[in-house]
Amino acid sequence: MFKKIASDALGLSDVGSVIHPSDYDKVDADDYILHEDNEKIYFLIKSKTDEYCFTNRALVHLDGTSAISKKRSLKRYSYKEHAISDVSMETAGTIDLDVEIKFSMGSVPFSIDIHKNHIEAIKDLYKALIRISELTQENEISLEFAKESLQITSSTLVRASIEGDVSEHFRNINDQVFNWLMNSRKKYNVKDFGFVFEKYINN
Repeated sequence: MFKKIASDALGLSDVGSVIHPSDYDKVDADDYILHEDNEKIYFLIKSKTDEYCFTNRALVHLDGTSAISKKRSLKRYSYKEHAISDVSMETAGTIDLDVEIKFSMGSVPFSIDIHKNHIEAIKDLYKALIRISELTQENEISLEFAKESLQITSSTLVRASIEGDVSEHFRNINDQVFNWLMNSRKKYNVKDFGFVFEKYINN
């Protein structure tokens, strides 16, 4: 019942507001965070119809058609599966009441209007999204280099003459290649970006 009147209690309008961490329990998105798996909210923008919840692992978007409708469309965009790109920000002019932050999650574009009173907080979010975008691109390039290195090494070993038990050599090489590739994936296929939010988000 309390969350149904949260918009009024938080003084929200069609222009988004940045929600303070002490009020995260007043928003609907909190119910869909994987707290059991150590997922944590780092930034949350809410208007009367929408919630944009940035966690260490994903953007959780509660999309409402109107302020009076009870229906919500819940969508989750993990940073791992939906890379952040095209991050930009439009600051408010003299007579403007809002600022705008734009970005894409995979092929899905977002454009969020936020009251200009929250400009400093939005600057922090902008920096965090930029850094996650950069890290994702860097890790993707590094993983591709790792795969190319693996292919070259495997080809070289196959062409090399092997003395003794061929099957035993094959098992050893296969085990080493598997372990090396798994370690590379763990290193470059990052799922949790909490360390980025902790660096840039100053609540």
